[in-house]
Amino acid sequence: MPKTVKVAFIGSGGMAKSHVPGLKEMQDVELVGFCDVALERAQAMADEHGGQAFADAGKMLDTVTPDCCYVLLPPFAHGAAEMACVERDIPFFVEKPINRDYNQAAGIAEAVEDKGLLTSAGYMNRYRKAIQAAKKSLEQDPAIYVSGGWVGGKPNPSPERPISMWWVQKAKSGGQFVEQVTHTVDVVRFLCGEATHVSAFAAEGFNQNIPGYDIDDALAVTIHFANGGVANLHSCCGCNAHGGVTLDVFAGNVAYEFRGWAHDCKVYKEHKVAEEIKGEPDIFVIEDEAFMEAVRTGDPAPVQCTYADALKTLEITLAANASAEQGKIVKLSG
Repeated sequence: MPKTVKVAFIGSGGMAKSHVPGLKEMQDVELVGFCDVALERAQAMADEHGGQAFADAGKMLDTVTPDCCYVLLPPFAHGAAEMACVERDIPFFVEKPINRDYNQAAGIAEAVEDKGLLTSAGYMNRYRKAIQAAKKSLEQDPAIYVSGGWVGGKPNPSPERPISMWWVQKAKSGGQFVEQVTHTVDVVRFLCGEATHVSAFAAEGFNQNIPGYDIDDALAVTIHFANGGVANLHSCCGCNAHGGVTLDVFAGNVAYEFRGWAHDCKVYKEHKVAEEIKGEPDIFVIEDEAFMEAVRTGDPAPVQCTYADALKTLEITLAANASAEQGKIVKLSG
């Protein structure tokens, strides 16, 4: 009989609400604990989905002794939660971006490696059928040029929308390129391989009279890859009229056009009608099923992105910020 996986959550906000419904419907999965700095938020999740509520992560992990833990925190709040899992040998899933501080994240990655701990990072687009097909194709016919990014409207922070209060502060979110476009950066890494250099220019001063706002209005980023390919990626949070998520990948014999959050895909080949591959609407469930299988069996193979892998994506996004601030090309650690 399959082992029941006991799951706990550190962070009981919006991302927990994205993962919990699918996990709750899975056989042999039990939700045993919810933790949040706002205890009432954790209690509301526990009342609805089962388990106990806590305001202290360590106390929760010691009390409910989960088989794994979901760390679902804003960028600036990472660190202690992951180390609490490492210290107790508890496999953990961490949502993107995995941190705001590269050195802290690197230290966590080292501790995870020393323990040989199973981890998964929330780059769910790696699990999409179209992304997997593109990766296989591009291994034989590498991408020459990639372009894409995210365009959204002007932020509108308010006490009623607490997520946006931290999102518009660079010290907390890292800005849109670090917090949102990290998904696109990770897909590009997954498809094109490792990057060597990053350069960026920022647009500032267009968004006015937004309380607490100090992030870039837009960021234009160029990435050079070890295989010689290049990418132009962008973020923009200043246009209320039109926007969305885009990614175009151009290789010698094939081109991929991804559109929208679901990454609906068109595949172009010379003298052929474009093939269409719809994006999966239940991608969180697919991602979570892979992590549950890895936890249940102890085999990390189903996991598409580990903590250590996600650290490389974080480095690129933070390097883009550094390049824009310093006015120079940033060489990555390799």
